[in-house]
Amino acid sequence: MKLSKQHKLQQHSSATEPRDVITPAPAPSEAPSLPAVVASAFTRLRLAHRVRVLRRLLIPVGPLALAVVGGGVFAKYAAQARWPRMAVTLEDAARVTSNQVFELVRYVEQSNPQALQQVLLVLSRDATTMAAIGASVAALVMQHLSSRKAEAAPAA
Repeated sequence: MKLSKQHKLQQHSSATEPRDVITPAPAPSEAPSLPAVVASAFTRLRLAHRVRVLRRLLIPVGPLALAVVGGGVFAKYAAQARWPRMAVTLEDAARVTSNQVFELVRYVEQSNPQALQQVLLVLSRDATTMAAIGASVAALVMQHLSSRKAEAAPAA
């Protein structure tokens, strides 16, 4: 039986490679990401605070991004995009999932970090939220806020 050179090379290379290569699992990060912190905190907020946080997150987002981010759940706000005030209802805030908030925060973090700083200020002012998200996560939020202030100070 004739075998092609390529087939022989494939057999030879697969025979010499170890089959059960154990790759170490990625080390868990010491601190959760900022979008994960905000998404976690969002689910623990009262509805009135959810509306405020969601509004702060949606205002800097453009109409195209509103149609795409979070699987298009924020598309209904595209007509209000870039307005100084956005009408977010309690029902809308109650329906938003933590995954959708995570995607929204990740987008805002990349496109407009100053808007995310305002959201963190809203979260840090609510003692119940800070207690609920835990001391280590609260420290992460406070560290992020202080590093932003430190970056802004030399520029001023």
